Amino acid sequence: MTRGRPRVAEREEGAPVGDRGQRRQAPAGSRPARSARSAPPARSARARGSARARGPARAPRTRLTRRGRILAWTAGVFAVLVLGSAGVGAWIYQDLNGNIGAADIDNKLGGDRPVNLSPGSKNILVVGSDSRDGANAKYGSDLTTMQSDTLMVMHVPANRKWATVVSFPRDSWVRISACEKGDDTTAAAHHAKINEAFAIGGSTGEVAGAAACTIKTVEANTGLRIDHFMSVDFQGFKGMVNALDGIEVCPEQAIHDDKAHLDLEAGCQTVKDEEALGYVRARYSVGDGSDLGRIGRQQEFMQALAKKAQAKLTSPTSLYDFLQSATKSLTTDKDLAGIKPLYGLASEVKGIPSKRLTFLTVPNYPREADVATDKANVVWQYPQAGDLFTSLAKDKEVDKKALQAAAKDDLIYASGVRVQVLNGTGVSGRAAVVAAKLRQAGFTVVGTGNAPETTRATTATYPQGMGAQAKVLASRLPDTKAAQGSDAAAGVVTLVVGTGLDPEGIL
Repeated sequence: MTRGRPRVAEREEGAPVGDRGQRRQAPAGSRPARSARSAPPARSARARGSARARGPARAPRTRLTRRGRILAWTAGVFAVLVLGSAGVGAWIYQDLNGNIGAADIDNKLGGDRPVNLSPGSKNILVVGSDSRDGANAKYGSDLTTMQSDTLMVMHVPANRKWATVVSFPRDSWVRISACEKGDDTTAAAHHAKINEAFAIGGSTGEVAGAAACTIKTVEANTGLRIDHFMSVDFQGFKGMVNALDGIEVCPEQAIHDDKAHLDLEAGCQTVKDEEALGYVRARYSVGDGSDLGRIGRQQEFMQALAKKAQAKLTSPTSLYDFLQSATKSLTTDKDLAGIKPLYGLASEVKGIPSKRLTFLTVPNYPREADVATDKANVVWQYPQAGDLFTSLAKDKEVDKKALQAAAKDDLIYASGVRVQVLNGTGVSGRAAVVAAKLRQAGFTVVGTGNAPETTRATTATYPQGMGAQAKVLASRLPDTKAAQGSDAAAGVVTLVVGTGLDPEGIL
């Protein structure tokens, strides 16, 4: 039994992609061996294994049930609506319908958005929110803005025959888009944890702003067009648990977490009220202390909640209380705000075979492998993360096993990418500036120079066999493409810096 997880009857081997990125805290000042991070992707399987063994320590894989991976936060909410909306009276239907918050985000997203490459498909952003207003004010000292503890995108294809849910660790180090803060000011684009986007946009307490900034950031970093969003608030979650008289969890060791306001002894017990809320929020005192571990616990807790709801909600009173809490906790975009559109979406998801519902975590690794001083964040692993986003954008079903295998066997750290930087801007010294930024990000810069001509676009040109390294480099620079060149210098990726590149945008 996994430490700190709800007890479930059905278990299955396997871990979401990226769970191997969970790690024990490295000693202060430590850094993964340079040779381990610079091995080329063409190395043998034995060499790859050896290199990975010398990298950052990794916690055991998360073990999730099939049902846990399927339901999670997203499908848990859908199951709630399917469960109740078909059997309630007209007046209750209207009552519940009025509980769902609608946020107008259309005028906050701007026009520079990805194109939907697969008409008929849907990408739904789901956020587990703990706004610091009202009853939520006690959670998180010195926090005055809205916060997001859970972030995922659910892709529903045009043919409705499969679906993929991608979780984004809140510690993902990404480019936060420039966003309106709601007080007539705009936060400049910068680098931070991905969940900061929700806090920036929601600085005045409006879900619309929080959702818009998160959507802009997710779209900019993934290339996926977000069609809908759902925000589930902590307090409504607590009411759902209470309506079921609590959920049983079986931590193997005692959990004492001041930040989550949680104090549980070891062994099976039923949690409700603040304990239930603390259990899904706990992080540092459970398992390896990573956000990836918390994602797994939240998924399994929601599985247990949905399963108990289906078995226990037989009386009109308990069903009504449960649905009241569920709908009051929910805010969506205007097109999705209502029992009818949500029920329709839930019905589509419910009809997908369980074997074709896939849960993934974005492939990632500890940023400490690239930047020794950063022991708190993870970076997305390329080219695997890019392959995942491209598949969903083109409405192609993701081969989870193949993606996991690629992420496991072909891990390329920034230091494993040798870069030659050429100045294509006509501005003296620009290559040196970009080279310095790349070194700060962990890349191995072997030289600088001038490009033959001035160009606006920035390109990463590579010789045969170095496509993966070029994609790793391109993923860290905004609006940069990787392209193979017949005359590309051997053994290096040649970065031609164009006038459109802002060196401050290098991740």
